[in-house]
Amino acid sequence: MRLPIGEGLSSKTNEMGAMFRSEEMALCQMFIQPEAAYTSVSELGETGAVQFRDLNAEVNAFQRKFVSEVRRCDEMERKLRYVEAEVRKDNVKIPDVFEEAARAPNPREIIDLEAHLEKTESEIMELSQNAVNLKSNYLELTELKHVLERTQSFFFEQEGAVNMDATRNNLIIDDHATAQARGRLGFVAGVIQRERVPGFERMLWRISRGNVFLRQVELEKPLEDPSTGNEIYKTVFTAFFQGEQLKNRIKKVCAGYHASLYPCPSAADEREEMGKGVSTRLEDLKMVLNQTQDHRSRVLSTVAKELPRWRIMVKKMKAIYHTLNLFNMDVTKKCLIGECWVPVLDLPIVQKALSDGSAAVGSTIPSFLNVIKTSEAPPTFNRTNKFTRGFQNLIDAYGIASYREANPALYTIITFPFLFGIMFGDLGHGIIMALFGFWMVSGEQKLGAKKSNNEIWNIFFGGRYIILLMGLFSMYTGFVYNDVFSKSMNIFGSSWSITYNTSTIMSNKDLILNPGSSQLNEDVYPIGLDPVWQLASNKIIFLNSYKMKLSIIFGVVHMIFGVCMSVVNYNFFNKRPSIFLEFLPQIIFLVLLFAYMVFMMFMKWVQYSAKTDFQPHTPGCAPSVLIMFINMMLFKRTEPLHGCDEFMFSFQGTLQRTFVFIALICIPWMLLGKPIYIILNKKKHAGASNHNGDIVQQTEGTVDTSEAGKASENNGHEDEPISEVFIHQSIHTIEYVLSTISHTASYLRLWALSLAHAQLSEVLWNMVLSMGLKQDSYKGAIMLYLVFWAWSLFTLAILVMMEGLSAFLHTLRLHWVEFMSKFYEGLGHVFQPFSFKMILDGDDEVD
Repeated sequence: MRLPIGEGLSSKTNEMGAMFRSEEMALCQMFIQPEAAYTSVSELGETGAVQFRDLNAEVNAFQRKFVSEVRRCDEMERKLRYVEAEVRKDNVKIPDVFEEAARAPNPREIIDLEAHLEKTESEIMELSQNAVNLKSNYLELTELKHVLERTQSFFFEQEGAVNMDATRNNLIIDDHATAQARGRLGFVAGVIQRERVPGFERMLWRISRGNVFLRQVELEKPLEDPSTGNEIYKTVFTAFFQGEQLKNRIKKVCAGYHASLYPCPSAADEREEMGKGVSTRLEDLKMVLNQTQDHRSRVLSTVAKELPRWRIMVKKMKAIYHTLNLFNMDVTKKCLIGECWVPVLDLPIVQKALSDGSAAVGSTIPSFLNVIKTSEAPPTFNRTNKFTRGFQNLIDAYGIASYREANPALYTIITFPFLFGIMFGDLGHGIIMALFGFWMVSGEQKLGAKKSNNEIWNIFFGGRYIILLMGLFSMYTGFVYNDVFSKSMNIFGSSWSITYNTSTIMSNKDLILNPGSSQLNEDVYPIGLDPVWQLASNKIIFLNSYKMKLSIIFGVVHMIFGVCMSVVNYNFFNKRPSIFLEFLPQIIFLVLLFAYMVFMMFMKWVQYSAKTDFQPHTPGCAPSVLIMFINMMLFKRTEPLHGCDEFMFSFQGTLQRTFVFIALICIPWMLLGKPIYIILNKKKHAGASNHNGDIVQQTEGTVDTSEAGKASENNGHEDEPISEVFIHQSIHTIEYVLSTISHTASYLRLWALSLAHAQLSEVLWNMVLSMGLKQDSYKGAIMLYLVFWAWSLFTLAILVMMEGLSAFLHTLRLHWVEFMSKFYEGLGHVFQPFSFKMILDGDDEVD
């Protein structure tokens, strides 16, 4: 069943709605004329708004329609890789080019591009081969020159030993003599690689049984390998022997060890004459080599300017033909049919791309795009920008949201950096992190253009907005904690009244300030912690209680918000019975037990004061909220202190028992409510089916597949056996009841990491930086200068990086497990559009 674009689709979808859940998707069928298929798909690749489906899944990859075009693209890519390798080998700079500057070539340009690449490859191969040949000749002449020069000393020593030129001629003859006289020595001279000399020498000794006299000398400067350009170290050798048979053996050994043999006259004047000729030829060959290299550099420089554009064009062209292989040909062979997922908001863009593709080739028959109904689950597409992309990646790392499911990334933008800031609360460290994030954000265009292979840097840069917000929230919580590098700021003046004189304070280490005393300052500290706590010996005890209660408060609020988010999903997917059968008992259970505990914390803070004369409301009578909660769950009582009350208000005991009984009732409500509803619903449908069986049979074939799929999705487990429904609901109930306790305790990591961070910061200050601050003389200034750098290094490495990473991971766990598990399924599959930008970026990462 086909529908025109926009018909049957929700008109309520807009840009604002896409922030709360994934975008509405439409399965479309497009009909394209073959002559306009290439340009139309090219336009769709530029928009990046379409995910194609493979209509030829059963067809072999080598039997598809455009397989020959794909092979042509592979051949062009091979040529481009060869050309690029030659360019990089000569250290020619390849300029950067923006992807928008090179569009996919039209069919006419493809032939020209292919011919140009063929010509370029042939020219570079010819230049390379000529250069290799010239370098080989140059290497041979260079080696011959070294042989002539180095063997001069060998013959000079021989001349000195014989002391007569005639005797030398009688004893030593060159290798090219036409006859071997009795008793005369022959010789061969050549060059061998230095690492092969020991084996070469042993082999000569073995074949001759020590009758070969080998002289060698190493070349100080390395020679260049003509093929690879690598440096090779060689040794000049001369082997003296006697007999034709030994001569043949030596030549075979030289061939086996890849030694190069060169003619070397035995007469000094002949050697000198040959050396002059070799030097002349080397000079001429060097001039030719320089001219050849200059010509090669000019050719490669010209090619390097076009290389990025060619590479992008070939990649786009190959992607187009790969996509066209996903299309199917109709029975008339005159139309290509494709199916694709398209965001509803992008349907006009896709239609315009098809129109532009047809107009580019002058096709008179327009392309059609029809929306079709389907029961298949669409892909999930969350439209993001550079700010929200990092937060969306955090959620997608846990699991891709089911189609149209509420998107936690929107709320994570605030809750993630805030919970991080609670654990990382230090104004000084927060400033460092915020400055680092601001530097990456302010220079994102320049930094993003530098494509780095450092994976750690890429992760930091991808989460630059997350780092910036984490730093800002850490600054806020650090200001509330009044903690700057483990020190406090006295901005508003302490609200504590000190009634002791100076001598009493200096002589008594542990003095107790009276919180009930009133002098000039009767107000509490305006915001955050009073700076006097920095000097208190019981600071840790106070901060433990303060931060632990804050952790429980924020944790319970966060979990309640997660449970409430399930109502959004139930309402959107038309699962309204689940609101009463699942959400209501869950929220009642959570509120009556744990939200009540949070309420008692605030009650305790408000009701008990040091400035009251009523004994039950003095600080000494304040009950422990934790003990009170345990007694509430176990129906126990604790005897209060003398003059104190057990409860904070008169009917608290009755209220607590009522809350516990209602919470216990919620457990069978969650356990049995949904299965009983499904049983009753099945009986109702079965009765209606038996009563109207004939009508159902007549109308069964006209049921819309999409409506059937929606009904199946809405009913959830109705198609499962009732035993599996009971098992699933039992697991879900046990998991939720136990998780309310474990998840509430899990939020205590906010307190633990905050306390650990503050203590590490204080230890680092007292053990490192204080070494310079305690010195009174000029030595203290020098020591402080040196110690400051050590303190800064430890602060960045340990407190900012390591502690920051630890707090980040704990915050991630709180969102994935404690928050998202209350409403998020994450069973979808991601929308992967056909986009040239994504293809090119992916190839760059691989490269």
